Amino acid sequence: MSLPEKDMWALFGKTRFVEKLNREFGMYFLYPKFPDELKALDGKEVSVTGFYIPLEMNTSNIAVISKFPNAECFFCGGAGPESVVVGYLKKRPSKRIKTDEIVTIKGKLKLNDSDLEELNFIIQDAELTY
Repeated sequence: MSLPEKDMWALFGKTRFVEKLNREFGMYFLYPKFPDELKALDGKEVSVTGFYIPLEMNTSNIAVISKFPNAECFFCGGAGPESVVVGYLKKRPSKRIKTDEIVTIKGKLKLNDSDLEELNFIIQDAELTY
């Protein structure tokens, strides 16, 4: 059973970020501290609806969605890391999805608090509907 998507954005928004030194890079980065209610969903099926954000590499099975439109998103507009989710899709989309098209991604939630090359909120084995 999936949690309603409006609740997912609210739960993502409860995540706090702490600046810590990463010795490998010799720089400070923000690391997430996930709330317990979100940790309880790690590995469970969830559904999130948001704005489609195109990536340069988007000929693959990766989809990024944002709580906010592209101009206001984490990458371009200064929103926080709690406002974006990456989905690793079971299959590539059947059509070209436009920037800011509203889509829903459904799959297993994975919380990431250590891999700096990955987003904090990951949906695995995901399906995309638009």
